[in-house]
Amino acid sequence: MAGPDGRPLIGVTGPRRGAWGPRICVHVGVLLAGGRPRHLRPGDRVSTGDLDGVIVTGGHDVEPVLYKAEAEVEGRYDPERDAFESEIIDCALADGTPLLGICRGAQLLNVRLGGTLFQDLRSRRHRTSHRRTLLPLKTLCVSAGTRLAALLGGQELKINSLHNQSIDRLGEGLEVSGRDLDEIVQAVEEPHRRFLMGVQWHPEFLLYLSRQRRLFRRLVAAARDYRSGVPHA
Repeated sequence: MAGPDGRPLIGVTGPRRGAWGPRICVHVGVLLAGGRPRHLRPGDRVSTGDLDGVIVTGGHDVEPVLYKAEAEVEGRYDPERDAFESEIIDCALADGTPLLGICRGAQLLNVRLGGTLFQDLRSRRHRTSHRRTLLPLKTLCVSAGTRLAALLGGQELKINSLHNQSIDRLGEGLEVSGRDLDEIVQAVEEPHRRFLMGVQWHPEFLLYLSRQRRLFRRLVAAARDYRSGVPHA
């Protein structure tokens, strides 16, 4: 919950060990947005009761068993993290805690809402490269009329790409708010909640771009309203 300085407390999930680069970048993104980051790992107490918002970060692939599928490729999985973050997401969904899913975080959010994933994107890329890059070299086509469009402005912008999987069948209540040039889902949102959004790219590595910082600012603003009891429009 917000401290004496009024900054909302944002839980930042991740693996038990490592991933310091993304953690540090998300940490900075939350600080710049006016929030207080709290890093959460498997083994920590699972609850969103004392959090004002949650960011589920990127990392290894989501294990297919979570959406009742057989493995189609040899993936890198972290069952301990899957279980921990699944509980965190479920808690946030139950109590309305604002949540931003980044890359695997977006995928796991979709799965927790009953959706499925494409396990390997190579065969689905025709107009874009499968090369993974931290640089904003891929095109995001933002869907008009969505919250993402209102937040980022414009119909197209450049994003980075580090993922091998993506959303296939949408989870309950989610809507697509952005795709790339191959029509691969790059962003989803739940328009009837205060803030529930997932993005396939990594905005934490693009903090030097003002548009990307807006994602963190909007989450923190929603977290502040949530904790203050401001009615959700």
